[in-house]
Amino acid sequence: MSITSPIELSIRSHTMIHLFMPARCSTKFFRAFTPTGLCSTITFSMHVMRQYYYSTWLPPMSKETMASHIVGYPRMGPKRELKFALEAFWDGKSSAEELQKVAADLRSSIWKQMSEVGIKYIPSNTFSYYDQVLDTTAMLGAVPDRYSWTGGEIGFDTYFSMARGNASVPAMEMTKWFDTNYHYIVPELSPEMKFSYASHKAVTEYKEAKALGIETVPVLIGPVTYLLFSKPAKGVEKSFCTLSLLESILPIYKQVIVELKEAGATWIQLDEPTLVKDLESNQLDVFSKAYSELESSLSGLNVVVETYFADVPADAYKTLTSLKGVTGFGFDLVRGTNTIEHIKSSFPAGKYLFAGIVDGRNIWANDLGESLTILQALEPVVGKDKLVVSTSCSLMHTAVDLINETKLDDEIKSWLAFAAQKVVEVNALAKALTGVKDEAFFSSNAAALASRRSSPRVTNEEVQKAATTLKGSDHRRATPVTARLDAQQKKLNLPVLPTTTIGSFPQTVELRRVRREYKANKISEENYTAAMKEEISKVVKIQEELDIDVLVHGEPERNDMVEYFGEQLSGFAFTANGWVQSYGSRCVKPPIIYGDVSRPKPMTVFWSKMAQSMTSRPMKAMLTGPVTILNWSFVRNDQPRFETCYQIALAIKKEVEDLEAAGIQVIQIDEAALREGLPLRKSEHAFYLDWAVHSFRITNCGIQDTTQIHTHMCYSNFNDIIQSIIDMDADVITIENSRSDEKLLSVFRDGVKYGAGIGPGVYDIHSPRIPSTDEIADRINKMLAVLDTNILWVNPDCGLKTRKYPEVKPALTNMVCAAKLIRTQLANAK
Repeated sequence: MSITSPIELSIRSHTMIHLFMPARCSTKFFRAFTPTGLCSTITFSMHVMRQYYYSTWLPPMSKETMASHIVGYPRMGPKRELKFALEAFWDGKSSAEELQKVAADLRSSIWKQMSEVGIKYIPSNTFSYYDQVLDTTAMLGAVPDRYSWTGGEIGFDTYFSMARGNASVPAMEMTKWFDTNYHYIVPELSPEMKFSYASHKAVTEYKEAKALGIETVPVLIGPVTYLLFSKPAKGVEKSFCTLSLLESILPIYKQVIVELKEAGATWIQLDEPTLVKDLESNQLDVFSKAYSELESSLSGLNVVVETYFADVPADAYKTLTSLKGVTGFGFDLVRGTNTIEHIKSSFPAGKYLFAGIVDGRNIWANDLGESLTILQALEPVVGKDKLVVSTSCSLMHTAVDLINETKLDDEIKSWLAFAAQKVVEVNALAKALTGVKDEAFFSSNAAALASRRSSPRVTNEEVQKAATTLKGSDHRRATPVTARLDAQQKKLNLPVLPTTTIGSFPQTVELRRVRREYKANKISEENYTAAMKEEISKVVKIQEELDIDVLVHGEPERNDMVEYFGEQLSGFAFTANGWVQSYGSRCVKPPIIYGDVSRPKPMTVFWSKMAQSMTSRPMKAMLTGPVTILNWSFVRNDQPRFETCYQIALAIKKEVEDLEAAGIQVIQIDEAALREGLPLRKSEHAFYLDWAVHSFRITNCGIQDTTQIHTHMCYSNFNDIIQSIIDMDADVITIENSRSDEKLLSVFRDGVKYGAGIGPGVYDIHSPRIPSTDEIADRINKMLAVLDTNILWVNPDCGLKTRKYPEVKPALTNMVCAAKLIRTQLANAK
């Protein structure tokens, strides 16, 4: 069956979306879903349409002949159902049973969706209530002692305490998963840790799918990746090698594998993405040892070891393809194009290749023609019956379903594919490899790609010319940072250990309602501005009462730190439901950068001026930096990333200059995602850091010495890029520190000299726990042991947007009290 004629379907907003009407789809079918009184538009259930699409638009074919695989799928739900269920449970507004019901419904829907499309290898155990690495920690019973877990199956209390902390103990460290914006919970291991099989989630969810009549491939984080992404527990020597615990955790992996076999599983997926990193030979030897140990347990099972996010280096490729007990190997062929050459030169006979040809990290439609050519070139190498079409990584890093986007214009929408559409792309490629190529589907895909290449809205020659000229300068401020800090202090007159916050204040339900109604044109601009002014006034008053030194306006007008700016820049498009999980229940809605970027008009000046007029204290203006906007967006893939970043930097530069002209003396340019974008291979670090740091310097190179530039970074390991952070030449940097057990301070203990202002976070804002004054004072004293008094700032780890005022006020009160306490001690010591 082929798709022959496009139709336009109008959803409630009457925004047109482009779909395809199959030849055998009768007019009667659409009339059945046409609401009374609408002649020119057709409105119907998206669920019904999706089911019809999967069952009718796809050519009839035996599912068994389609070698297709999905590495993983988004778990939050198309409308963030899991997010709301989790937060209701955490707030005591719903029961554990209600949360479990929402989760089960989501899992069922995902499995059925993939089954209906015709995917052969459907993943299970990729769902998580918080994080898949934390799920593995629970499976292994690797619970730190401070959570007082007494054994048995790990329940929600212990699980969420590890993730979020509780009133008594802090959460486990959270950091970025490879080079994505997803955060995982870092396991804390020690030589004395006693492991036990404490979560049967993988087996339970496999059985759950089987009961629905759906055969799945259970997915586990591989044992070596788990250990390499762990850290020594507090109090354990930092030199402790977590890989030494391999023999302790393998018995539990064996138990899980045996139970999965007994439950009827025929395939299992072990994710070992750490193989794409630069590993030492002794680390690679551990992979060989681990899988040799598991071989007997794996007997009778088909096993795919999955890698993703980059090329697998030659030595790691050799180790991987030599592993015992393994049936197939999964590779990212989007970000790991060099791996294709490894495969062509040497692929083990009789093994399966899971070819990750559909991009799991971006939202652009796949070039089906090009992908098919690559796959066909691999067929004679691997064998026609051993080639499986797959995604490059889990689809959890992309948005859920394009069918929910009713406001994107037709042209841009035709260029995109979200997770649900990528499943269809995988299926289409798998069918084409069997000789059943849907010519119409491939032709429409080629037409959309051609439309994107030729669209005039993509290119702005003036912007491209301005970005090209940037390469002739390093854009450093003329005066050294120490001299600038002296000039700024004379103007700002701040105390020792000045206090500030990172930018955002709690976003209440009422605040979100006002923004939502303004966006829907339900309230006037005058009423909206008045509401925002009232909120800013409240936030300013709170900070003055707390006696914070450098204030922020709280960002009540902002939905997201990237989306807010993208909405005011050219070259960006936005989704209504393009949510992607960042951590736990926290989701972000990345903008789509489809064309050249420029700033038509000022974006933040109005609000910053308003806030500054309410106080005599310095008001810090808040901007998101170019590298973070880039790394937290879905970026165009038709030009190098650094070229897009330079364009964004020029736009932010104009905003900085306008803020300074408006009298704002302190400007923060957040680069929370600078470390996140660091390539996984060390050989590529220098090039990335050069253009990323350069982009930041572009934003503020032309301002006066007396204007203080701050930046902020969070939830990554910064120690290995500290010289690049210094090279950014910011006047003050605030940086996450407390949740990672003050790991940042070690770089200064090792002798790194930092001359600019620095504010390592004194408490973790991602936990509801309120730190005491003494606890914060102790952290400040640890900082003073390695940092000069005159450069140290006191601030939380990150913004306060996700917290509630009953948590924020006492925490900030204690933070200010701690700063004052240390000031007094320092004064008395003189």
